Amino acid sequence: MQNSVREQTRRNFLTRTSLGLGALATASIAQNSDLLARHRHSKPARALHHQPKAKRVIYLHMSGGPSHLDTFDNKPQMQKHHGQPLPPSVIGKQRLTTMTREQAKLLVAATQQQWGRYGECGMEMNSAFKEISTIADDMCLMKSVHSTPINHDPAVTFLQTGSPLSGRPCLGSWLSYGLGSENKDLPEFVVLLSNGGQPVPSRYWHNGFLPSRHQGVQFQSSGDPVLYLSNPQGIDDRNRKRLVTGINDLNQLRQKQVGDPEIEARINAYELAYRMQSSVPELMDISRESQQTLEAYGATPGATSFANNCLLARRLAEAGVRFVQLYDRGWDHHADVTTNIKNKIGQVDKACAALVKDLKQRGLLDDTLVIWGGEFGRTSYGQDRGKSYGRDHHPNCFSLWMAGGGVKRGVTIGETDDFGYNVAQDKVEVHDLHATMLHLLGIDHERLTYKFKGRDFRLTDVAGQIVQAAIA
Repeated sequence: MQNSVREQTRRNFLTRTSLGLGALATASIAQNSDLLARHRHSKPARALHHQPKAKRVIYLHMSGGPSHLDTFDNKPQMQKHHGQPLPPSVIGKQRLTTMTREQAKLLVAATQQQWGRYGECGMEMNSAFKEISTIADDMCLMKSVHSTPINHDPAVTFLQTGSPLSGRPCLGSWLSYGLGSENKDLPEFVVLLSNGGQPVPSRYWHNGFLPSRHQGVQFQSSGDPVLYLSNPQGIDDRNRKRLVTGINDLNQLRQKQVGDPEIEARINAYELAYRMQSSVPELMDISRESQQTLEAYGATPGATSFANNCLLARRLAEAGVRFVQLYDRGWDHHADVTTNIKNKIGQVDKACAALVKDLKQRGLLDDTLVIWGGEFGRTSYGQDRGKSYGRDHHPNCFSLWMAGGGVKRGVTIGETDDFGYNVAQDKVEVHDLHATMLHLLGIDHERLTYKFKGRDFRLTDVAGQIVQAAIA
């Protein structure tokens, strides 16, 4: 059904030379014989690789890198070393950023947060998580996640695509490609942004080398739900439909001539955009929710906020969107981490807990995987910024939690050392996280592949082990 990128490139060349006559021959071969079957891509298609536990994902990405030492990984041993140099043996040969590499002293900065244990499982977390602490028995907390990039952009890129270099398809695109659509009137992959802070470029939800129909679509929580979705002034629905039909008729003629999959993707995009004109505005109207639900999330109709986005994520998941990605910016705390972490927790705590509880109450949590975390953690030594200390980037270990979608409930996986600087037990690599996520969705991560530049690519590259301790 889909041909290799090498064949697509050949079509592009032939289309642009010899009046396009060569492309007609290539398209004829592709459509009327099995000559190109060896280049077709491997994906679950109609049947998944195994019985899935989850059908969809809501990924709550805390952009900027929340400090694990001030959220979910308490290290009371650091208190007696507070203000003392971090032992060189702990740092080892690990790379430091330019922001602290030249700092005169790397002094241990013990957390100033209050901590507690919650739920029957006794999960430990910052007491500022007044609401998330109430869902502790639904959470699977990973305290030993390990990454490699030390700066934001490559770290987010690695977490989203499995590679620190841009150009690969992101998580949502892989799931769109592997699982397909549950609702033909909505995209399979939707993105929502909230708050200011670390830049979030659109390539974080790009399809990479996958067909462009698998690219994420950014929704707005206020105003036009999708940019340019509304009819232009002077154009009604009838004329808009005629316009889309006319354009797609021309695209289909061209598709028959050259067999370019990107033309097919363009046709699908026009048709989806037209259908979304009626389906999306109603879906994005949270004023239809009960007052009780709005208050539970802390959402306000017409506003732009993380709370609104969490409520929209539930509505999108309920409507059949496969992957909903929320980016909440403002977690890059190089200064005054003690105050700033409390402020950010206050912004997301209520809505995150409400999302999990709402999904559970509606019978959706069992087959919806919720993920919460950033691109890396923060250093156990302080970063000098005026009178108060912050924390620098730290990919060696950080915390991330999941709920629903077939994960074990009320468990904590992995440990870090006494300084929260290195993984001490049960390391979870980024590729392991991806392999586990795909497994929960019924996909064998080694078999979901796409041929590009002469080799089979996959989300987990040549690595990835399922974290069995996280599977219910």
